[in-house]
Amino acid sequence: MTEKLQGQPGETPRKRSQQDLGGGLFLIAIGLFAIWQGSNLPLGTLRSMGAGMLPISLAWMLIAGGALLVLTSFTTAGPDLERWSLRGLCYIIGGVLVFAFTVQRFGLIVAGPLSMIIGSFASDEARLKEAVIFAVIMTALCILLFKYALGLPIPVVNFRW
Repeated sequence: MTEKLQGQPGETPRKRSQQDLGGGLFLIAIGLFAIWQGSNLPLGTLRSMGAGMLPISLAWMLIAGGALLVLTSFTTAGPDLERWSLRGLCYIIGGVLVFAFTVQRFGLIVAGPLSMIIGSFASDEARLKEAVIFAVIMTALCILLFKYALGLPIPVVNFRW
């Protein structure tokens, strides 16, 4: 995948992994945002964990992973940054919004597949048949996990008009 930078002795390598650098900085930014947002949550102790223990710990792990990615971006060659695709951004945000607006009205059985099918079209390689199969299987697993295994009060079937 990535190769060590090579060049003549004393020569500064020209190609660095811009994608790793950008991704690492983005992960660090998300981690710092999570720490800022969770700073008012009590951490507690390892014997008595508070509400902020998990999110703050995960945020620090995200920052560490981002820092590692930034450091390795200076020692490995990689691809340049590409232009952002608005298609992916619009379909993913659209899928999240569709889920938010349909889960209370129709339940998870409608909102889950619908949002996943919409989100799958963020890729140019999406096929409707594969997206439907994936969405149905994932929704069934989500219902089993959230409703029955965890006992969360999420509506599975709820056709309110």
